Amino acid sequence: MSDDAKKQPLQYELVDNTDEKRFEMHIDGHIAFEAYDFFTTSTGEKGIEYKHTEVPEALGGRGIAGYLVKTILDDAAAKGLRVKPTCPYVKAYIDKHPEYQDNSVFHNAAP
Repeated sequence: MSDDAKKQPLQYELVDNTDEKRFEMHIDGHIAFEAYDFFTTSTGEKGIEYKHTEVPEALGGRGIAGYLVKTILDDAAAKGLRVKPTCPYVKAYIDKHPEYQDNSVFHNAAP
């Protein structure tokens, strides 16, 4: 891979597979995904629970999991949904990126 290719930001389309309740990115014949479910907080706020992140081994080491999680967190914020990161990867991502902590029920106000 050339140095220019390594510097290019990732750009993959996020697909909402509502039948499977997961956000998907179709990459090089593989599917990376985040399983989700919806919830309502005790104060009536709508939210989305991120349950499981999966990136096929063939796609490993390319930053796809981080890109997927950033994309879904931005999507939740744009839709006004609180985030419940029960997936350890998503929670760890939020731990490391404080700009997402205000929207997380585990980092700011329990459901």
